[in-house]
Amino acid sequence: MLRQIIRIDREKCNGCGLCVSACHEGAIGLENGKAVLLRDDYCDGLGNCLPVCPTGAITFENREAMEYNEAEVNRNMAKKNEEKLPCGCPGSNAKVFKREKTAAGGSVSAPVEAPPQSQLNQWPVQIKLVPENGACFKNAHLLVSADCAAYAYGNFHNDFMKNKITIIGCPKLDEGDYSGKLTGILMSNNIKSVTIVRMEVPCCGGIENAVKTALKDCGKMIPWQVVTLSTDGKILE
Repeated sequence: MLRQIIRIDREKCNGCGLCVSACHEGAIGLENGKAVLLRDDYCDGLGNCLPVCPTGAITFENREAMEYNEAEVNRNMAKKNEEKLPCGCPGSNAKVFKREKTAAGGSVSAPVEAPPQSQLNQWPVQIKLVPENGACFKNAHLLVSADCAAYAYGNFHNDFMKNKITIIGCPKLDEGDYSGKLTGILMSNNIKSVTIVRMEVPCCGGIENAVKTALKDCGKMIPWQVVTLSTDGKILE
């Protein structure tokens, strides 16, 4: 049948693999360091891979191709989700939490005697574990925080996490650099804004620098801000 499907220019492809991550259906893979369309019937023709390609190697074309096999794609995606959990840990399963909102966009007021409501809107929260194309990132305001910040600042949930997607890390203890993962998140999703919360300690500069690198490399103009906390829980100017 004649239908719209992607075309990959191997000469332009730099083998970054961002399109592979962006393709939820598993239609794209890497062969000999270049992206290739593995199966016509896995490509839905919607082009989630197009905006993440840094070299413009992916375009649309109309040609004879097998019909999109949605049923098989869904089965394969479900099987992969069961078999390939981050770090092999069932606790790394991605989840989105539906928090009640008022008409003004805030959380529903709770009785005075009720315990504070969590403002965490998704799971997992570790930068190393979150999927780059998680449903939680759609049109999200992103909070990238040092993991110890919530312990230093008493009202962290309401002042920083509320109505945001929160991801955390510790550049001193985690291996590797976050900038590549963060770049993938920014490129693959329509992120509305980025807030960085770091501690005043020097090692926290790593998380701030990683976000700044990602903001520069993603090729998008995204509003951002940095908030620095003192070790005794105060916001520093």
